[in-house]
Amino acid sequence: MTALIIGGSGFLGNELIRQARAAGHTTAATYATRPGDTSQAEWYALDLRDAGRLDAVMAEVRPHLVVDASSGKADWATTTEGPVRIAMAAAKCGSRLVQVSSDAVFSGARVHYDETCLPDPITPYGAAKAAAETGVLVVHPEAVVARTSLIIGYGRSVHERLVHELAAGTHNGALFTDDIRCPVHVADLAAALWPRSRRRGGYWCPSPRWWRCSRAGPARGWAARTPCGRRLWSLGRTSSARTRSVRRTWTTVHPRSTRVRSTNCA
Repeated sequence: MTALIIGGSGFLGNELIRQARAAGHTTAATYATRPGDTSQAEWYALDLRDAGRLDAVMAEVRPHLVVDASSGKADWATTTEGPVRIAMAAAKCGSRLVQVSSDAVFSGARVHYDETCLPDPITPYGAAKAAAETGVLVVHPEAVVARTSLIIGYGRSVHERLVHELAAGTHNGALFTDDIRCPVHVADLAAALWPRSRRRGGYWCPSPRWWRCSRAGPARGWAARTPCGRRLWSLGRTSSARTRSVRRTWTTVHPRSTRVRSTNCA
């Protein structure tokens, strides 16, 4: 299988490349400014605002699977229009597509969220991600949209470094006290996105499914049905030991309160 990782030079993208190569897949990856450190992928420069360049990369790689792990923050052209261009190109080439989204599509007005909850973002980034989800599924109905939370692991994530620096007193700053999150280890998330879905009839889902990956224990899952009849899957209700260990550090400087601004914990 040939896999194309969009945003392969990023934190999640680098881990996806590592796991893809370990599984024996031919791997290509894209970068916006500079290629990643790994030598296990064929690298392509790509600006997601350039549809012509995207088509050229797709034509050269001819991937069976595309995983969009790119991040354009609140930039609409990159975070919203970029994934829709990817979905259109993937559909045209007959490639499977996994679009990595975010729990920022929710406002935090609810205490718990699941796959039946409709997006109600309150930030520009959340709005861009929510719009991307809709656009991707419109142009590529068989795509998988995977919503995740803060990604941590190996001490390399910006969130993890900030929390450890705050806990050690080497960084001045403050965190929200009304913002409860469920971090996911990058290796757990990547493993959940890769061929574990084969047990359900292929590498990826044959119909639109949203995965809540914040507690990425991929051994078990449960399903629910929305009023429109779409089958939505959640990965397991447990977290790995490595995710729990970082979460303990997180909560020492990120105390819970009675008021919840953002959460995706089940």
